[in-house]
Amino acid sequence: MTTDYDFWLFDLDGTLVDIEPAYPRKVMGAVGDRLGVEFTDRERDALWYGFGGTRTRTLKDRDIDQQEFWRLFHEEEDPVTRAEATYLYDDAERFLATLDAPVGLVTHCQQYLTDPVLDHLDIADWFDTVVCCDDDIGWKPDPKPVELAMREMNVGHNGHRGVLAGDNPSDIGAAWNAGLDGVHVGRRSPAETGRCVRGDRRVASLLDLSSSQGR
Repeated sequence: MTTDYDFWLFDLDGTLVDIEPAYPRKVMGAVGDRLGVEFTDRERDALWYGFGGTRTRTLKDRDIDQQEFWRLFHEEEDPVTRAEATYLYDDAERFLATLDAPVGLVTHCQQYLTDPVLDHLDIADWFDTVVCCDDDIGWKPDPKPVELAMREMNVGHNGHRGVLAGDNPSDIGAAWNAGLDGVHVGRRSPAETGRCVRGDRRVASLLDLSSSQGR
């Protein structure tokens, strides 16, 4: 399958990398302290990952203003500490090594957090472009961030066939809205995430996409 596409786009968090569990629980605990709320471990996980809308429900159940929560969250986040707690999925490293095509990153992770992660893991040079979504660029499933990445790789709407792989429904939506195939990378079971994501392909490991024709 690696030769089926002229270019590849990937989500970052939950697709290529993940974070040691202690870090998000510590950050969410600090945010809770500032809000005067003691979050359970389950609530801390829900607030970090937001599976199946659990983040919104948790904040509503605790009568917490979302804007205030995110303001405190960003104040508590330390880019270097987060980067040091982030690890690369083994299959991601092995799979990307097989690709002989332009490769880009389209992530909701903000630039000030993304850059330290890529530098810490020494993977910045894996990507021909890195697009960090924001209010100006747009947020997946809006196709605009994907289309920006395509333009920067010179593969936008000029006959090249591409794909976007990610772990979130918004990744698949962005791929389809931009006219690309969408691959859902299911790192966790639907029972854990509370959702079953459709995609042109669904895999548990990126290596499931490998073909014998990779370099």
